[in-house]
This record gives sequence, C-alpha cells and structure tokens, in this order.
Amino acid sequence: MSPSSDLLPRLRAHLDPDHALALLRRAVAAESVTGGEARMVAMLAPEMARLRLDPVVEAFLPGRPNIRGSREGEGPRLLFMGHTDTVHARGWAEHWAGQPQENPFGGAVIGGDLWGRGAADLKAGICASLAALDLIDRAGLRLKGSVSFAFIGDEESGEPGSGISAGARAYAAQVAAGALPRPDFAVYVEPTQLQVFTVQMGFFIADVTVRGRSAYFGRPELGLDALKATHAILSAIWAQSEEISARGHHPLLGRAFTLVTGIEGGGLIAVPGECRFSLIRKLLPGESLDAAAAELEAAIRGAAPEGITVEIAWPAGRDHALGGSPAGIDAGHPVAARLAACLAAARPGAGRILGAPFWSEMPFLTDRIGCPAVYCAPGDISICHTFEERVPLSDYHDGIVALAAFIADFCGTDAE
Repeated sequence: MSPSSDLLPRLRAHLDPDHALALLRRAVAAESVTGGEARMVAMLAPEMARLRLDPVVEAFLPGRPNIRGSREGEGPRLLFMGHTDTVHARGWAEHWAGQPQENPFGGAVIGGDLWGRGAADLKAGICASLAALDLIDRAGLRLKGSVSFAFIGDEESGEPGSGISAGARAYAAQVAAGALPRPDFAVYVEPTQLQVFTVQMGFFIADVTVRGRSAYFGRPELGLDALKATHAILSAIWAQSEEISARGHHPLLGRAFTLVTGIEGGGLIAVPGECRFSLIRKLLPGESLDAAAAELEAAIRGAAPEGITVEIAWPAGRDHALGGSPAGIDAGHPVAARLAACLAAARPGAGRILGAPFWSEMPFLTDRIGCPAVYCAPGDISICHTFEERVPLSDYHDGIVALAAFIADFCGTDAE
C-alpha cells in the first residue's frame, strides 16, 4: 500500500537539506571508533532532546553508553535502532593526503557525496531516522502511535576487547525483562541503498591451530609436518564447503559456504611444527550454529593425520557463543511492504525486498525480544570499512522523506 498521494509532496516541501546536512556532518565529526561511543552519544543527546524524545543515556560497559529515547503515543510502537561505533580510520589521512576528504571526520562534500568514516556505516541512517521525525514536525503532523530510538555501541569488531554486541545485548535484556516496552516493528539503520533487507546471513569464525613436531630439514622423518597436515585439513574443509553449498539456495541470500581467510605457518629451514589458519562460515536461515560448528570440527579432526593435534577457537560470539545467528522475517511481511512502498514513492528504484550480505544485530530484535525487523538506510555497504566510505546526499535526503512517510503511515497522524 503506497502512502497517500499528498503525503510525500507535503513532506518534501518541508525538508530543510542544509539542516539535515549539518546534522550528518556533526555526527561524522563525533569520532566514535568502537570503544569511543560516548562522543557520538554526546552529539545525539541534545538533538534527541530537541525532538522531545526525553533521551536516556546508560552505560552498557564502563565509559561506553547507549542512548535511547521515545515520543509516546497511544498506537503501535515503531523502533529505529543503529550502532554508534565505527571501524577505525587508520591510514585514511595518508591515503587521501592533500585531498578534500583527507580528514576522516571532516564530513567533506565532494560531487554531492559526504565523505568520512562512519558516514554510511551507519551515521547517515541514524541521522536520517531522527531527521525524519523532525520532518514530520516541520510538516505539521502529530503522531498517534509511539516512535522510539535506540542507538547502541559495540557492533563493529576490530578493536581489542570490543565488538561483541554488548550494547545491543544490554538493550534487548531491558526489553526482555519488561523494563522497556517491546516495539511492534523495528528498522535497524544499516546501509541498504534505500532497499529493504528482510533477512540476513549468519556466521561463525574459527581460528585453528595445527601442531606437529619440528625437526631439522635433513632429518624430516623425526618431525611431524604441521603444514602438510594443514593441507589435508584444508582440502577436507573445501570439500565440505562444496557439499554445504549444494544443499540448497536461499532466494535472497544465495548459498552457504566456508571461506578460509588466512594462513600462517613455518618460517624456519625445518619441518614446520605449527600452522595456524582462520575461516568464516556463512549460514542460511534454518541452519544451527551448533550443528554447523560440530560438522566443521568433525571434518577438521577427521582429516588430521595421526600424531597431529588441533585446537579450535571461536572468537566472534555475538547473539550466540560461537558467532551470529541467521535471522529475518518473511519477505512478504506487510509492514516491510509498507516501508518498501514509501521508499519507492520517494525514489524510483528504491524499496526492493532483498537479503543482507552481512551480519548485524537483527537477531537481538527478532529472536531475543520477538520484534519483527528489517535493515534500511541510505548508504552502500560495499564501500563501508574502506577509504571510499561516503554517502550520496540525494540518497540521504530521499531517505529522510521516505522514513518520515513510513513513520506517519505506521503510527498514524493527526494534522496539527
């Protein structure tokens, strides 16, 4: 169902692009590499207060806060969620030395794109959701239902001791305990280029250490070659990956597989006594992390030659101790369809129902608290975490209008 014919023009007529741009530039300037989320929270707090959201700041770990707020009504409750942390910007300034985007937190606008670390992942989504509520106010609409915002930390990995979704875990625990109301629908503002991602892949990472016995190269019979054993193990993993891929195909996510991402071993002029490698396993909805990990471990240990020992570590626990669960809602979910219609009305080509080629924190919504959720926001995930991170301002502005239309559609409105 498309939004009413007069809603989009009314909203667009009240959009203030300069105000929206200034908000996004302040967000990018709030350097919030994982662990430093407090800077982004400090930037958001006065904006959320201005929007009458009664913001609440709570630490999920010492010195690392979440921020949430809501505007209460008497109808259905819509939640916007996003992570306040970004990946690091090491090497950015050197890569762009002498160019307008040299400062990763400067928010330079070049050719209609705003550049910077976190611009797309996912500060444009956070700002678009808040600017959408602001636009509703500017257009003179009063919401009947409730709209909530929860901006949480610790989603990104890569910084020591971080990246375990501690912020999302804390929020979900409050909802599960009844301390916060459960939303009826949620939009997690990961970048989707204004498409609607109703489902996501799952994953786990395994770090494998293969140990044999080193020996002088002239007497190799005295050693146990860990590198040769690793070759046998990797062959078994790749064969198993082919079997996994052949089991089935998800219409929005493709096939599952195992990808070996790195290897290190040997180094002396001797029989290699130790070898280490890492891998990532993609899971589809319906696959169990426990079963998939057990299957992998059986393949690894079954391929290890006699005398070789193997240790397996699972370093990327998220909503599950081993990794992140696949999650999602039905592609035909009626609320997802209403969001898609608002996007398509605001921008031709937007609003397609797709699958997320990444893992983020949807399971804390869909599985932990039973809230149907999608990913949707401006920005292109394929250039996030790179020196090319930027967001087209046309996408950002269209996203504000579309999200405002969706908020109005979901919550219902009265003219002021």
